[in-house]
Amino acid sequence: MKLLVIHQNFPGQFRHVVLAAIDRRYEVLAIGRDTAPGIAEVKIYRYRAASRAPGDIHPYLTRYEQAVTDGQKVFEILSRLKHSGYRPDVILAHPGWGETLFVKDVYPETPLIHYCEYYYRAQGADSGFDPEFPRAPRESSRLRILNSLHLLNLEQCDIAIAPTRWQRSLFPAAYRSAIRVIHEGVIQSSYLAKAGAVRLPNGIELRAGQPIVTYVARNLEPYRGFHSFMRAIPHIQAECPDAQIIIVGGDDVSYGCKPVGYANWRSRMEAEVSFDDSRVHFTGKLPYQTYRAVLECSKVHVYLTYPFVLSWSLLEAMAAGCVVVASDTAPVREVIVDGHNGLLVDFFDHHGIAKRIARVLDSVDEYDCLRNAAKLTANRFDVECGTKQYFEVFENATFGHLKKQPALQFDRET
Repeated sequence: MKLLVIHQNFPGQFRHVVLAAIDRRYEVLAIGRDTAPGIAEVKIYRYRAASRAPGDIHPYLTRYEQAVTDGQKVFEILSRLKHSGYRPDVILAHPGWGETLFVKDVYPETPLIHYCEYYYRAQGADSGFDPEFPRAPRESSRLRILNSLHLLNLEQCDIAIAPTRWQRSLFPAAYRSAIRVIHEGVIQSSYLAKAGAVRLPNGIELRAGQPIVTYVARNLEPYRGFHSFMRAIPHIQAECPDAQIIIVGGDDVSYGCKPVGYANWRSRMEAEVSFDDSRVHFTGKLPYQTYRAVLECSKVHVYLTYPFVLSWSLLEAMAAGCVVVASDTAPVREVIVDGHNGLLVDFFDHHGIAKRIARVLDSVDEYDCLRNAAKLTANRFDVECGTKQYFEVFENATFGHLKKQPALQFDRET
């Protein structure tokens, strides 16, 4: 089977699916930006994002114009591929940046599967959630224009997939029932080599059983509660002075904006919060095996997030058997039940966050039942299960069993 994968940051969320496709001897081809990391085994056709001087267009249309431009570049790549005789059996794509706007103009008969990651809301999700960073005036108007791109994506795809029920719930009711919930899955700890200890880049050695607190984000920023966690650190250290606090993540911005007057959010929060830095270790981004080994050593893992997309790191921490202290926000509540497989806290209550962390650190085996339940929950998100569901969709689409469903059109009854 010929699988074409389109993702601005290929492989992105499709890493596990692509690797499994290679194992199944699929012929995989990819399209992504020139900054995409890629996968060694997959040929990728790259394009460069166009740049335009600010002020030439209405600010609401800046991202829209970028989407159209990127869509045209992908169109050109696809046209050359088609001219050379390439015909994919199925196309899997993340449409969020516009790359797939014109796919059907080149391959109208090829099943197009869209990864529906997020549909913006002016209320009830990330926008306006954090009072420390108030929503910009007329933000709802800007989001309405941005969402029109996602509506175009929904109208033209044959199959739509969202990774969680909550993410699906953000999409308009007219389309919601047609979006399948399939999480791509995470690698369970049982598949990884066990490490009794791990050495951090600064030379500190961690071992399971130590009072270790972990916090992980792709980048350290408010969307993932970095400011709340940093404000909790002095209180954690006051109650548990021996705790080793490990903070994994980069200093760029994945979501939101950079802080005013500072290079990054880490320097911004270090300027605000005083703590014993001999026991707080910023590792930066770690190799995957090292990162998973850190989770294996963790006694309590902290996961905080705005109402936004759910991170793989939460599920990976649960798979490692961490006691997870997580924000009581909508995407987290889909996975964690307070007191059953983790502990939920107020995202903004850094005193409360610290108290729950300290209670776990001071315990002996009081939370073992939560660790075991967390592992069982993570098993539901096993990468083999997730990729299997993707391949069922591929195969059904290829054999014509999945046609464009009525609910992907306007459905007044939904």
